[in-house]
Amino acid sequence: MTQALGFFTPWIIYLLITFLHYFMPGRWVTGYVKHAETGELLRYKLNGRLVLFTCILLWLLVGFMGWVPYDWLYAIRWYSLAGAFVFGLVFSLWIVLPYPSTGRSLLLDIFLGRLENPQYKNGRIDAKMWLYLIGAVMLELNILSFVAHHYDVFGTISPGLLLGAAMLTYFIIDYLSFEKVHLYTYDFFAERVGVKLGWGCLTFYPYFYLIVIWATVNLPDPKTPLWVLVCYTLLFLLGWTLARGANMQKYFFKTSPKKAFLGIKPETISDGNKVLLVNGFWGLSRHINYLGEILMGTAIALIVGYPGVLWVWLYPLYYVALLLPRQLDDDKRCATKYGNLWQEYTQRVKYKIIPYLY
Repeated sequence: MTQALGFFTPWIIYLLITFLHYFMPGRWVTGYVKHAETGELLRYKLNGRLVLFTCILLWLLVGFMGWVPYDWLYAIRWYSLAGAFVFGLVFSLWIVLPYPSTGRSLLLDIFLGRLENPQYKNGRIDAKMWLYLIGAVMLELNILSFVAHHYDVFGTISPGLLLGAAMLTYFIIDYLSFEKVHLYTYDFFAERVGVKLGWGCLTFYPYFYLIVIWATVNLPDPKTPLWVLVCYTLLFLLGWTLARGANMQKYFFKTSPKKAFLGIKPETISDGNKVLLVNGFWGLSRHINYLGEILMGTAIALIVGYPGVLWVWLYPLYYVALLLPRQLDDDKRCATKYGNLWQEYTQRVKYKIIPYLY
């Protein structure tokens, strides 16, 4: 019984998140990408932060009432992972197979997807935003449950584990607070919905991003000195500043090209038709936001206090494995899109990700 209930727990939670997202109030915003057939800019219903906080309150309520233990998601973690794995595959096949081939092999189509920006129910559910919302909320519920288990075992919470959980929570809240900004990122104009994005958000995101907590939740407080914890926190904040700052500067430039961001007046180059931003965060490197993501992942891996546990390093290494190929692909896309202007830009901004190094 426990195994079956554990297997279907993510299915139930995903259905709940979908219900809340669909029926709860949200703001409608116009995005950056266009409808493939009409050419009109797509509109999105955004209420991620409200859905997240509602789910956290429900988690607190069912735990307080004794209906479900606070650490339930920890207790059934392997069954839950199996259920999310199957759900992710079923969804990915459902959103790929009925639609026309892109001309690639079937396996590539299944992995990378066929539909660019599918929307349902008159746009009330956008597949990509729905996937990111599901992944983020499920990840947060897993974090809370695992920390609750740690408390049950030790009677207290290790400061490093607590800070690591807080960093991941901040990452989630930050993302859902700036949903509109992310409509202008690589995922929306360059990726389709297949196993990579579908299974990735429904299975990989809410479980693999947890790996630092998962690997250390049953270990005692390593007694990391306070000054070391402060250093790791500052590293996380530096990464967040680079990632969020770069994305926000790009968003402001896309929506208000002449408006200064944090006192940084946009400096651009142009070929008379297309324009590229070349200063501020985007003057440091061509993908400075990627460096920010890697630094945040590194800080989370370090702050739990067990650098000798190899599993924790999978988290920042994942970002390296994800973002390096994405940087290469994005540079190719930009070279095709901007032509000689891109060559001028690469002479102006020489570094790809890490200033003065790469």
